[in-house]
Amino acid sequence: MPSEILLSRRGFVLAGALAALSGCASTLPGGRNAPVPAMARRPIVPPSPEELALNYGPVEDGGFALPPIPYEKIDPQFYRQRVVDPTGERPGTVVVDTPSRFLYVVEPGGTAMRYGVGIGRDGFAWQGEGVIHWRQTWPRWKPPNEMVARQPELEKYSIANGGMEPGLRNPLGARALYIFQNNEDTLYRLHGSPDWASIGKATSSGCVRLINQDVIDLYARVPFKARIVVRQ
Repeated sequence: MPSEILLSRRGFVLAGALAALSGCASTLPGGRNAPVPAMARRPIVPPSPEELALNYGPVEDGGFALPPIPYEKIDPQFYRQRVVDPTGERPGTVVVDTPSRFLYVVEPGGTAMRYGVGIGRDGFAWQGEGVIHWRQTWPRWKPPNEMVARQPELEKYSIANGGMEPGLRNPLGARALYIFQNNEDTLYRLHGSPDWASIGKATSSGCVRLINQDVIDLYARVPFKARIVVRQ
């Protein structure tokens, strides 16, 4: 058999095999192949008891001793865990799904790290896209003047009085990430909280709160100027 015919037949068989492997691949106008989502490369498994004990155990951080979290009392869906990315955003993006009480950090390879969050009244006040313009470890809490007007007992922590010192009772917890849009402060925050029981719930005040152990982990994953998308 002539070599040219043999090569042609081999090429036909190879092309057929590749077409079969492509499965649901489609073609865009102009003959361009549609993009195929990347396969997740990281294991997608629920956290083990050993991981939970480590994730939510006592932590020494910044001179403060964070107590362990009784995670058994929290709905397991709100544990920190890796999931298949549901957002469709590019890696490095932070996504807050306000109705579902989830925060995602999108990873390469089709996965995302998901955290359970608590949402306060102020957490519903803003949506859209912004950047994490400022990040702070063990921040001072300075309630806005509007909050002080509603709750005069907070006057001693007002902006004019320098706010509340960092610590275990500070409402901003161990970390705070400040969201800006068009170079202006949105007053929207991602922050830690000593109130672990508020995770997964809508509470009376505040923005987006995480367990202190989770916000420390989040802070380490999210760079300065990261893009953030908040969905209501």
